[in-house]
Amino acid sequence: MPNFWVTLKKPILALAPMAGVTDTPFRQMCKRYGADVIYTEFASVDALTHGNIKTREMIAFEPSEQPVVCQIFGSKPELFYKSAKILEEMGFSGIDINFGCPAYKVVKSGGGVKLMRNLGLCEELVQATCEGGKLPVSIKIRASISKDVNTKDKVEDEDKLDKFECPVDKVTALDLVKKINHLPVSAIMLHARSYEQPFDGEPDLEMVKEVRKIWPGILLANGGIYSPEKAKEILDSTNVDGLGIARGAWGRPWIFQQIKDYLATSTYKTLSWEQIKSIIIQHAELTLANKGDYGLIELRKHLAHYVKGTKGASELRAKLVQIKTLADVKNIIS
Repeated sequence: MPNFWVTLKKPILALAPMAGVTDTPFRQMCKRYGADVIYTEFASVDALTHGNIKTREMIAFEPSEQPVVCQIFGSKPELFYKSAKILEEMGFSGIDINFGCPAYKVVKSGGGVKLMRNLGLCEELVQATCEGGKLPVSIKIRASISKDVNTKDKVEDEDKLDKFECPVDKVTALDLVKKINHLPVSAIMLHARSYEQPFDGEPDLEMVKEVRKIWPGILLANGGIYSPEKAKEILDSTNVDGLGIARGAWGRPWIFQQIKDYLATSTYKTLSWEQIKSIIIQHAELTLANKGDYGLIELRKHLAHYVKGTKGASELRAKLVQIKTLADVKNIIS
């Protein structure tokens, strides 16, 4: 299976995974406006291997989205091995292992960023995924996770409690990269914030630079990228191969093209309200075509982000979070 990562022009701009956000209509919008790589929402390896229909539907994609990377989470190597083959048969271009999600539900089950507290298990999961299929394997990690010295972490299987205890006060991205450096990982996306600081504050670019020193493969920086200027600053200061953009693209799928324009010409276009309205309608039409009427209910959270910062945003949001039809969308934004 060809490794698509090595064919991409740098800097690579990827749509990073966001639970409940990066569904197929939104991914298609980001692809239209310049995203080079698309990540799905993260999928449970337990659900994948047990044939869960809702999970399959959640990660379903259109050919226009390629290259599409499916992100998976869990804590059992044998299920990662099986999932690799399943995702290969589904036509994905790559597989990403979630070592970075701070969501309570994922962390409680022993997945996501909590896995960084057990570097040996991380290594097993990466190896099992690489051996399970032919797709290129990448990982998404965080800058660090600390041990709570006052309480033990709770996991569903109490017999495995010790396995998830952090042996030191803090595990960093550097520790994890050193542990898996010998495995055929194709790319790493590093969210440069700690588990304790999931979405706020300045990213730890010093950690990105340290990982860059020991990781010769493709490295993407993630976290806090809300403008083309910030994107250029991070690229210039860290020498990474690209960026993973998540919340910075929510309600602004055109940010990928803005970044590309800014890197090439030092300027970029700010969209007018008329242009934004056109993009909103495109997104709504894609949602209706891909997910039916209920998809428009799910679209409400996207619409609230599209109008953020516009004149009369509060009034618009109050109306948009009640839409039920495509006509509702068109009437309100007009």
